Amino acid sequence: MLDHMTFRVTDITRAKAFYSAALAPLGYSVCFEGEFGSHILGFAYPDASQPDGKKADVWFIDGPSPYGGPAATSGCHLAWRAQSRAEVDAFHRAALAAGGKDNGAPGLRPEYHAHYYGAFVIDPEGNNIEAVCHSPE
Repeated sequence: MLDHMTFRVTDITRAKAFYSAALAPLGYSVCFEGEFGSHILGFAYPDASQPDGKKADVWFIDGPSPYGGPAATSGCHLAWRAQSRAEVDAFHRAALAAGGKDNGAPGLRPEYHAHYYGAFVIDPEGNNIEAVCHSPE
């Protein structure tokens, strides 16, 4: 089971604007912003099981790691679960309006399973991001 993931970006201000817009339809918002050697940004969704009522599971760090590697995380596929097909549609619209590039309009993907409803967008770093709903409606 995944707890959280962290991605490096070349422009934290751009990442904040893009992901604030793209993830808002899924209930996410910025929960942390600060400095830990680099600027770091955390996004959380409401989760009643957590002491503070939210769960941060997506983090972004500005710039390259001091330990080497690429300046940004690129070419990954990240998928967020949506509660409804309407949320998937809203995610897609918001991500495109925030500067993302369409990589698959909202719709059923029966090759995955009968009720797989997803939408895909390329984020500013070149990652393929997705919102998916597995419900029949």
